[in-house]
Amino acid sequence: MGKLSGKVAWVTGAGSGIGQAAATALAGAGARIVLTGRRVEPLQVVADGIASSGGEAIVEPGDLTVSQTVSAIADRIGERFGRLDILVNNAGLNTRLRRWDQLVPEAIDTVLAANLSAAFYCTAAALKLMRARRDGVLIHTASWAGKFIHPVSGPAYTAAKHAVVAMSQSLNMEEYGNGIRSTALLPAEVATPILDTRPVPPDQQERARMLQPDDLGDLILYIATRPASVCLNEIVISPTWNRMYQL
Repeated sequence: MGKLSGKVAWVTGAGSGIGQAAATALAGAGARIVLTGRRVEPLQVVADGIASSGGEAIVEPGDLTVSQTVSAIADRIGERFGRLDILVNNAGLNTRLRRWDQLVPEAIDTVLAANLSAAFYCTAAALKLMRARRDGVLIHTASWAGKFIHPVSGPAYTAAKHAVVAMSQSLNMEEYGNGIRSTALLPAEVATPILDTRPVPPDQQERARMLQPDDLGDLILYIATRPASVCLNEIVISPTWNRMYQL
């Protein structure tokens, strides 16, 4: 029996990178996984990989910037499983247009919606299921940019991730009486596909020295398996080779 046997985890941005690693790690500990992202195909690959290892995963694709879509997915989770124990709020993106002299309203809206509005919608939907059981763990992939101002991430992404950290702190202020714990996860550079949207994407040698998705998957599993009496409010993690001190 795994540490998470009988529990249900909803992982967003689950088709690649941190989301894929988190889903695989949580499934390996016995959790049943709900995989959400915009594209069905990569989600199905992750689900098939979990199934081949003896786990259980279902695919619930959708655009999480649409509140009605989020609510419908959460309703189906409740109908199918009758519970939700873990939310990994991981969906997000960035734009190549990162400087104030480049930003246009469409880019601003896209970044804020994907990184902040979607996180709020998923959290609000998850809380309805968690409050019913007076238990739950919320894990939000923020960013190093959620704590430190740095030009690499751009102002829209940085502002959104700062807000996600504030959102997580407010959850712990309001929901501790319901047994619900929230963790803001703030990684520095991680070798995931989001790096491809940088104005100058890092090369493979640089990516090899960054945090890897499995590093975050292992950490998310650790957070999810803490006793109900423990709340890890905020975790800042970086590779030893941390270019954020220099860039």
